Amino acid sequence: MRRFSLFSLAIGFFAAGAVSAASLAAQAQNPTAVVELFTSQGCSSCPPADQFLEDLVSDQTDVITLSYHVDYWDYFGWKDTLASPVFTQRQKDYAKSRGDAQVYTPQVVINGLTHMVGSDRDAIKRAIKDASGMSVKVDAMLDEHALEVQLSSSLKELDKKADVYLLGIEKEAVVKILRGENAGTTQTYTNVVRSILPIGMWSGTAEVFRLPRTALKMFNSKNWAVLVQANSGDMPGEIIGAAFYDE
Repeated sequence: MRRFSLFSLAIGFFAAGAVSAASLAAQAQNPTAVVELFTSQGCSSCPPADQFLEDLVSDQTDVITLSYHVDYWDYFGWKDTLASPVFTQRQKDYAKSRGDAQVYTPQVVINGLTHMVGSDRDAIKRAIKDASGMSVKVDAMLDEHALEVQLSSSLKELDKKADVYLLGIEKEAVVKILRGENAGTTQTYTNVVRSILPIGMWSGTAEVFRLPRTALKMFNSKNWAVLVQANSGDMPGEIIGAAFYDE
């Protein structure tokens, strides 16, 4: 079955197979876990977590790591140059979905479900080890006209509805911090999410979503992540499929 997202329809699309497409270079094949770190340049407890995320990129080839910069530290002397209220809302939505009201930095969320302190290396490694992996296979292809995201079918998830997100990623950002709790330091951030866009909904069957290259310009990025995330109403749930790509 072939379906297109409402977003793709709104901005136009090209017929599938019209141009031969090349697969993007995947950074994580069949990942077992997605590690999302919520961090801030203004948080003195965050640099150890930021460093650990960088270490995970090197050490865990079957794990996708993502760094979201929140904006609620911006009022304490330093405005985070990578922060967005969109990422703050994502963190708050996770807390609502879990029902525990736990919003803090540095915070790691594993596969959209469990959370822990972002600098707690042992706890995070245990959670990664215990993760059951992704039940939906994600592939992406890019041609001169469009990005095509292919999702496999899954009997396990057949009755679930899931949102499909495309994330623009900056693989490394080096920031000199002049004020706030980390004043006078230069910090390196890895796999920084700069934008996140829903591109459709997946219903359990094999589907293809296409996004014109003209729309990709809004991301201003050559690195991408795709997340397939179950939802409960308007709250994010378990991440059941994911991939990370270089253009």
